[in-house]
Amino acid sequence: MIERKPTPEQLLERIESHDQHANRGRLKIFLGYSSGVGKSFRMIDEGRRRHARGQDVVVGAIQPSLGPEVQQSVATMEVIPVNEVAGVPTMDIARILDRHPQVCLVDGLAYDNPPGAAHAKRWQDVEQLLDAGISVISSVNLQHIEEKREEVEAITGKHVDQTIPLSFLQTADEIVIVDAPPQSCMRLEEAKSGRAIRLTQQQLSELREVALLLTADVVDKQLERYLARHGLQQHWGTQERILVCLSPNSDSKRMLESAIRNRDRFHGELIVAHLNRPEWSPEQKSRLNEFLNLARDKRAEVVEIDAENMVDGLLRFARQRGITQIYLGHRGRESWYERAFGSDIDKLIAQAEGIDVRVFPHS
Repeated sequence: MIERKPTPEQLLERIESHDQHANRGRLKIFLGYSSGVGKSFRMIDEGRRRHARGQDVVVGAIQPSLGPEVQQSVATMEVIPVNEVAGVPTMDIARILDRHPQVCLVDGLAYDNPPGAAHAKRWQDVEQLLDAGISVISSVNLQHIEEKREEVEAITGKHVDQTIPLSFLQTADEIVIVDAPPQSCMRLEEAKSGRAIRLTQQQLSELREVALLLTADVVDKQLERYLARHGLQQHWGTQERILVCLSPNSDSKRMLESAIRNRDRFHGELIVAHLNRPEWSPEQKSRLNEFLNLARDKRAEVVEIDAENMVDGLLRFARQRGITQIYLGHRGRESWYERAFGSDIDKLIAQAEGIDVRVFPHS
């Protein structure tokens, strides 16, 4: 193989990318897919641990109401007092720049600054700190990402006004999803109107999926920057093969919507399968055909799997086609036999080595 010499333009781009990376502070963001998952605690705890290891860490901005654990961690570090501008607390950028710590903690990344502040948005304050060579650890909720606001609002019914652009999130050197189990954050949230909003486990699962896909995008950008700095080209791609198994009783619409998003995100392949059972009623077959037609409209391959044993048939097909993800509907363990010995879903999960299995409860 002949190694091609880089052009002067490519060399200049490589040098500029390397210099920018060397002189700029590092940005780490803790991303929460819902309020209450503990992103602020994770951010503060990261600062506390770095401080304990000897790094020069200050707190530039923090939420006004903190739990006892968070307050205790904050008390171990230097806090830069905020400025009051038009009665609104804002980061004291000038003082932080003069102090020039190694690391600055900034909570509430999506906050708007009042008129008269150095910048209109807090994320722009952070950008100035990064340009000055100060590393920043920050936190933000999924609903405050501008390009994801409408999608999250459609899931939660909750509207937000303060946001950050996705382009800024994509400059992060590290992004961490605060992945608390949905059950732990199924709590009451107070909307601005005072009306209580309770997110269901299904809503939280959908938000988590959006956050995971968003994080994958950010990681792709990190890889692009790394390759640019080292003058490398990417010669590989990600190929996901998703198998959605539909039945008349499955939550077919939600399964298909999720699979299509993942197929499009990873430029993969989507296969929709069904087991044509003779005991299904005409109404059940009609309902299944409706979703099979939807799958065809969305450019999915539709196949019928002829197998007496659901587990063996699906896994045999999955191995033959190199499936990486299987989506299934599940009604729960209804019979005493399933409760005692496990369901077909349990058996499939146990045998699906190397294949991710996602289970959607019947609606």
